[in-house]
Amino acid sequence: MSAAPLLAQDGPPLESVDSRVSYGLGLQIGENLAQNDELEFDLDAFVQGIADVEAGADPRLDQETIVAAFEALNARASEAKLSENTEFLEENGAREDVTTTDSGLQYQVVEEGTGETPAETDTVTVHYEGRLLDETVFDSSIERGEPASFPVNGVIRGWQEALQLMKPGAKWEVWIPSELAYGPQGAGQAIGPNEVLNFTIELISIDS
Repeated sequence: MSAAPLLAQDGPPLESVDSRVSYGLGLQIGENLAQNDELEFDLDAFVQGIADVEAGADPRLDQETIVAAFEALNARASEAKLSENTEFLEENGAREDVTTTDSGLQYQVVEEGTGETPAETDTVTVHYEGRLLDETVFDSSIERGEPASFPVNGVIRGWQEALQLMKPGAKWEVWIPSELAYGPQGAGQAIGPNEVLNFTIELISIDS
């Protein structure tokens, strides 16, 4: 996002409730826009849209054109994320301690386990922590202080593959390409489109 300052640093006095709420709305919108690196924000166009609504004027763009512009922006962001993913996975996969499977899954063995590996139809108990590449933690049984149990075939493809290579007692760090995770649709607010997911996984036991 980029835009020239709209107002001088001293700005309006913000003494009334209405002005303070208006300023708060501006902060919220600005914070949301700042998170979108793909948007070259056009402040004049933004203000014009608000002004047209306030004036009761006809929109200068029809809904079809606006929807197409949003779709084009999303496509641009998706392409940028895929390029970023490819660069990261190439660099990460070149490390001596990282193994890359045929599917593109990458893992580093922190601790070896012993015994049999689980089958696709088995239920396992694990401790784990999931992070984005910027280190944002989006899910963690470790933080909750309670391991999780689930069938191997009930999780994303990257997890399924990793679990079936691990033995009880093993602890791995795993990087899951987006095509083995949630793909272009992402998952809720926490995981955006085409995200590479980084997990610490400890296989505690095979339960069935």
